[in-house]
Amino acid sequence: MQYIVRQPLALLLPAFVLLLALPGCGGLGKMEKAIEELNLKMNPEPLTLRGSEVELNLSGTFPEKYFAKKAIIEATPVLVWEGGEAAFETQGFQGEDAAGNYTMVPFKSAKSFDYTAKVAYQEGMEDGARLELRISGTMGSKSMDFAPVVLGDGVITTQNWIMSDDRFVIGADAFQRVVSYTEEAEIHYAYNRSNVRSAELRDDDIAAMKEFFAFAADHDSVMLKGTQVSAYASPEGEITLNEDLAMERSESANAAVAKLLKRAKIDVEDGFFGNNPKGEDWAGFQDLMRASEIEDKDLILRVLSMYSDKNRREEEIKNIAKTYKEIEKEILPALRRSMITVNYDIEGYTDEELMAIAMEAPADLTVEEVLYAATLFDSNDDKLKVYQAASSTHTDDWRGPNNEGVVLMAMGKLNQAADRFMAADERGDSPVINNNLGAVARMKGNLTDAKRYLTGASGAGDAVKYNKAILAIQEGNYSQAVSNFSGENTVNAALAKLLNGDANGAKTILNNSEDDSAVAHYVMAVANARLGNAAAAKEHRDMAVQKDASLSAKASADLEFRDLD
Repeated sequence: MQYIVRQPLALLLPAFVLLLALPGCGGLGKMEKAIEELNLKMNPEPLTLRGSEVELNLSGTFPEKYFAKKAIIEATPVLVWEGGEAAFETQGFQGEDAAGNYTMVPFKSAKSFDYTAKVAYQEGMEDGARLELRISGTMGSKSMDFAPVVLGDGVITTQNWIMSDDRFVIGADAFQRVVSYTEEAEIHYAYNRSNVRSAELRDDDIAAMKEFFAFAADHDSVMLKGTQVSAYASPEGEITLNEDLAMERSESANAAVAKLLKRAKIDVEDGFFGNNPKGEDWAGFQDLMRASEIEDKDLILRVLSMYSDKNRREEEIKNIAKTYKEIEKEILPALRRSMITVNYDIEGYTDEELMAIAMEAPADLTVEEVLYAATLFDSNDDKLKVYQAASSTHTDDWRGPNNEGVVLMAMGKLNQAADRFMAADERGDSPVINNNLGAVARMKGNLTDAKRYLTGASGAGDAVKYNKAILAIQEGNYSQAVSNFSGENTVNAALAKLLNGDANGAKTILNNSEDDSAVAHYVMAVANARLGNAAAAKEHRDMAVQKDASLSAKASADLEFRDLD
């Protein structure tokens, strides 16, 4: 007889559970082995720096009957390079019977996915990094890590070929070698008279004009241009008489000026004296009345304004003046006058004189003269010295320290230039200063401050647009950079075209620029490589290395040239 040995249930249960668990682990294992069926595609390939980040788009499809019903996976793309790694955001998926909040993948039908994420760029990523997909799965109480899937290479950093050719703006001077001035005086007349009374020639303004003529006679830099005499009559006289009287007063005033010129021994040409008779001065009468203390002045002006007939108005003014003595004694006499204007020019120092004074005694120059003088020097050392003198002498003017900063930038002294731009900013608020501070901030890597300053630089000229374009490249806004670089033929303008997908446009700009620098050839090499022009790409790459041997290692490792060698 055969005996059957019955094992206790407690002993058989663990084995039963193990058998149940094996299919679950096998499900994950099957998914791992079939990973290639997902047709994973990364974009761009290789990965590329844009702005300060590396962006990844990963797409694929879970085929039908791939995803185990109770499985859960977490997929994490990771950039790996020697000495470091950076993980993109994890994406989770789960089977239709799994418990969780991840994206559900059906078992019987296919499901596509599209994933986009970014990581901050780090130096080690350049050219030598690889992108791998790390997947961990769970099914019930079991879990496993899939073998990493290498998706592609990274990171192309062509954006970093930005040239620091930021443009700085001088605070412009307002220097004029010939400056126009006027000397003015006024002559008053008795009622209905045009002769110049001797007492008028002793007034302070006439005395000042005598002194001016004496000064002009002794200085060749003073050039008298002519007179303009505006003569008036008070409005209580007859219209015709007033018109004639105004002309006579203008002529008598010019005759008085002619005598002063003759005493100063100054000869003038024909046409020097200009007459401008104005007739009765009704507007002047109204102004003086409004400024007077006459109690009924507003009423008087309203009544007089009612008369459209000038003759009637003149008669009424006479009548009113008999009642209001202030009108008769102060207002009307002030209107019987000739206003003399002598126009003259003063010619300033020659360029040679300005340069000499700027070096020896800059405090003797006006701020406009010293700022202009600085532009006459070829040496940056001399320019800087003159601008420093402008800063110390004219302490309320921002242009001195600002222009120091511009020269210091031309000398390659970034930190010193930054200090002077800040000093200029303390003296005044100007879009010119904002442009220069923005350019410095960008060059120092502070893009936030650079953007803030350049936003406030509107009105400082075309340099602002150019500097904004450089900043746009660094921010990854390539289309905006292309727009702002419009009309420019520089390496940066070509780089913006290249990064924006227009390699042919980049080549055109570089050809027009006639730039023979190592960087120009390198960017040209990349443009040709992207267009599939292998021979031209190699030629320009080699020329770049010939001009700058330090580029050799970069040129050898650059993923832009991955299809050349």
